[in-house]
Amino acid sequence: MPLLHGVALVVGRAAGFLSRRLGRGGGTTLPGWVVQRIDRSLVPTLCARLERGTLLVTGTNGKTTTARMLAHMLRAGGWRPIHNRAGANLVEGIASTLVYASDLQGRPKGDSGLFEVDEAHLPQAIALCQPRLVLLHNLFRDQLDRYGEVDYVAARWGEALRTLPPTATVLLNADDPAVAALGESLQARVVYYGLDLPEMGSTSPDHTADARYCRRCGAPYTYAPAYFGHIGRYSCPKCGHARPIPEVHLTALDTAGTERPRARLSTPEGERDLTLPLPGLYNAYNALAAIAAVWALGLELSGALGALSAFRAAFGRLEWVQAEGREILVALIKNPVGAGQVVHMLAEGEEPHGYLIAINDRIADGTDVSWLWDADWEALAGRVAFAVVTGTRAADMGVRLKYAGVDEARITIEPDLERALDTALAHTPQGGTFYLLPTYTAMLEMRALMARRGYVVPFWED
Repeated sequence: MPLLHGVALVVGRAAGFLSRRLGRGGGTTLPGWVVQRIDRSLVPTLCARLERGTLLVTGTNGKTTTARMLAHMLRAGGWRPIHNRAGANLVEGIASTLVYASDLQGRPKGDSGLFEVDEAHLPQAIALCQPRLVLLHNLFRDQLDRYGEVDYVAARWGEALRTLPPTATVLLNADDPAVAALGESLQARVVYYGLDLPEMGSTSPDHTADARYCRRCGAPYTYAPAYFGHIGRYSCPKCGHARPIPEVHLTALDTAGTERPRARLSTPEGERDLTLPLPGLYNAYNALAAIAAVWALGLELSGALGALSAFRAAFGRLEWVQAEGREILVALIKNPVGAGQVVHMLAEGEEPHGYLIAINDRIADGTDVSWLWDADWEALAGRVAFAVVTGTRAADMGVRLKYAGVDEARITIEPDLERALDTALAHTPQGGTFYLLPTYTAMLEMRALMARRGYVVPFWED
């Protein structure tokens, strides 16, 4: 092994150790930042030593949950994936994961890499890792101050995917026009997955749709149906361009609030019934994407699906927390489509619930919070027992709830996260439940607070 590789590994590990000891985070990114500056050839070298290759998972919504589901099923199939399970999904996070999972001789302790990747970092991750499989889940408007528009991100993805050889596999969501179109000019093998649920959704995309026009001629798509945003079974009445037929799809889905849904899975080998581990239509997509990856890799499905049924949610992604005799359901929100799906799932039924909504506007959240006005908070009107809003943009969220029709008397604005948590706990009776909806940095701050109180373990230990 080159001397520089060894130096990078030692210094990177030391940086991570100091980061944790000094309370500067979980050491999930700093080691990779250090390594990349000492030896840029280390990450490609470590990836090349993974016997089963590298898998990359990206998308605006659901990539953390999808990657964790896939890791769970791969382990059940005898794989030993090296996985950035803490969600550090920039290239530096991938590098950190490889540093921790390799010995000082540069020998990986697993047989494969499974890396969740930030949308903007996918081209760089593909160049570094030369992946065996790339899973592209969805593409929505998110953090416009950082990513730019959907078409810009899709174009960068397309350029990177076209560098993949025929031996690679690209797994695409057939129901997302911007994502599905990327499969039309690749050397790599392309596999599509999607939903075939004509009884769900509506005949037109809602106001959060970001890719409603034909990728070939520019005419508006027609949908039969649209599930949410621009996701659905689309076709162009002008030129005939339409959603590709998926090889792996769900043909039945029974969702009911926060209960685990029943589904029917169809692959070229036949159909089977299963219970999905997490509620919500968007989590059905997450599970389907992970299942499609297992199928595309040629693994045996029965054992993988059995493992999936025992899957536990990632931190902050429909995570249940026990606190002072109450239950808190934590659901990350970060853009209009994701927030709308969470709100619709939680607002099912007539019984009002308590909400703690934590909105920050830091770099990792996106400094532009105008997306709050595009999310469908109106679904909460008449279904709120109390709403405590907190974070750096607490006042903005309070105003948004008022305009959504939530009774102003039920809204409490408390910018301090700890006092807001205590207020929500005080409003919730013993044995009761409230819902915590944070943006990304608010989730990390709230989890750190709950870890100090002993409600949860630190996210890097989860």
